[in-house]
Amino acid sequence: MQFLGVRLVNTLFILLGSAIFSFGVIYFNMQNNLAEGGFTGILLILDHFGLPIAIMNLILNIPVFIIGWKLLGRNTLVYSLIGTFAVSFFLWFFELPFFMDNVHFELQNEMIIAALFAGVFIGLGLGIIFRSGGTTGGVDIIARLVHKYAGWSMGRTMFVFDACVISASVLIYLDYIQGMYTLIAVFVGARVIDFIQEGAYAARGATIISGESQAISAKIMKEMDRGVTVLAGKGSFTGERRDVLYCVVARNEIVRLKNIIHSVDPHAFVAVTSVHDVLGEGFTLDENKNPIEN
Repeated sequence: MQFLGVRLVNTLFILLGSAIFSFGVIYFNMQNNLAEGGFTGILLILDHFGLPIAIMNLILNIPVFIIGWKLLGRNTLVYSLIGTFAVSFFLWFFELPFFMDNVHFELQNEMIIAALFAGVFIGLGLGIIFRSGGTTGGVDIIARLVHKYAGWSMGRTMFVFDACVISASVLIYLDYIQGMYTLIAVFVGARVIDFIQEGAYAARGATIISGESQAISAKIMKEMDRGVTVLAGKGSFTGERRDVLYCVVARNEIVRLKNIIHSVDPHAFVAVTSVHDVLGEGFTLDENKNPIEN
């Protein structure tokens, strides 16, 4: 279901991601005195001075959206605004007395667990938001602006910004041990974001070199219903020309693919690589070239 190009399912997942993210910030970062990078880290610094983080999230982000809206495109802008307002709402919601009086994850004596769960919740929440086409504003938009007007890569800008925010947190209200646990949380969060964004698409690409390439490709197409691309190859040592096959399959199909290749040519050369993003028939399109709903 869509309204003005915005899909309802994307909106629902952005709301879910915002709730998970906000829960992690309140009950793992704040309760255990851990910082964070980006605008979230700035919010935690402001909380140290008694400022309401739900309102400050809007105050910090809305000007950034106004400056960078042309870089986002309409749909991304709408999804990002939904994410930003949802995060502010859930930050306020989870700080209500009912939750604060009854939900406690104070793990000062188990800081490694606190750091791991902080990273998992923040990474999971942000990963769902990013996967659904949104952002939470902040550094992402600033990095796009810096890339456009200063030529810096987005990764470099985000790294410098995060480093400055975490350093400021250590100078203002953290001790160096809490700062080190914060780095663990940030690292875990980044890995979880990558997994959420790429894990569902993860597949395996197989490069196959064999004298029985035609028989192998025919059997793959017949038994697995997967396409095979035939590339022209030439051995650098022998100078012999030979077809090279390339096939992409789902992770759970790789063993079956190897068995098919081995049944035709036990001596075939096979190189398997990870594929993190797959678009096209059999993955995001069906046999009629229509999008597959996930």
